[in-house]
Amino acid sequence: MKKTDNIAGLAARTAVALCIALHAVAAFGQGTAPTGTPTAPPPVVAPPVATPAAAAWPSAAAPAAASPGAAPDAVAAPVGNALLPHDLSPWGMFLNADLVVKAVIIMLALASLVTWTVWLAKTYELSFQKRRARRGLRMLREARTLAEANEGGARGAVASLIAAADDEMAASGNLPAQGVKERIALELSRLESGAGRRIARGTGVLATIGATAPFVGLFGTVWGIMNSFIGISKAHTTNLAVVAPGIAEALLATAFGLAAAIPAVVIYNVFARSIGGYRAVLADASAEVLRLTSRDLDRHKFPLATAAE
Repeated sequence: MKKTDNIAGLAARTAVALCIALHAVAAFGQGTAPTGTPTAPPPVVAPPVATPAAAAWPSAAAPAAASPGAAPDAVAAPVGNALLPHDLSPWGMFLNADLVVKAVIIMLALASLVTWTVWLAKTYELSFQKRRARRGLRMLREARTLAEANEGGARGAVASLIAAADDEMAASGNLPAQGVKERIALELSRLESGAGRRIARGTGVLATIGATAPFVGLFGTVWGIMNSFIGISKAHTTNLAVVAPGIAEALLATAFGLAAAIPAVVIYNVFARSIGGYRAVLADASAEVLRLTSRDLDRHKFPLATAAE
């Protein structure tokens, strides 16, 4: 009887221990400790010891402690500040520009200098020659014979017209008057065209500058923008401070191209109108020379009428 009681007590204690073990396993699987079961204290971790390298270089450990979102901004700011020039004036942008952009700007500046030099020289030449031609035209209108016009003291292109007609009259002698007039007209036309070509010399460069300068400036613009985008790709940032200086330099090349082209076109048109007026004066002078030549030939043909006058 006593042995049976011992076996029953042992079985009861075994069952209680098994229940406690099962309860502990279930609580461990759910991540919570069973009620009444003692838990182990958390392990004690020693504080990190700062090494001499970490103490000497505190900036090297700063990026690791920063958050991932703040890292791109921390990198982009110095890159943008490094690429952004301090002087954004035209001279500063020229000094900071690429070599190709500098060459384009210098070329356009020289073209603009040529434009204003031609303007100054041709303005003086045109005004001087037009005054001479008008003075000679007034003298021709007042003359009654070709000899009188030849002694009137005309200069320049008008004087060459009078001299050519006088030489042809002397060389023709007693030849028919109609042939003399035709030869004199041909010679005057040739001299008139030559005077027009001489007065227009140098204006062709204005047309060339006006037609090509905008495209030269556009080439500098394209080159500068291309370098700006290359700088963006190298810096791995889309900060506007990276691309703004290159675009400003590119636009400076465009501005120089327009500054060279617009005055060249305007000055060329002014000279074209002025040269047209000069040629018109020479055409009037040629007509006056032909009129005097025809009068002299008719006098030689009808000497009696001339004597009666």
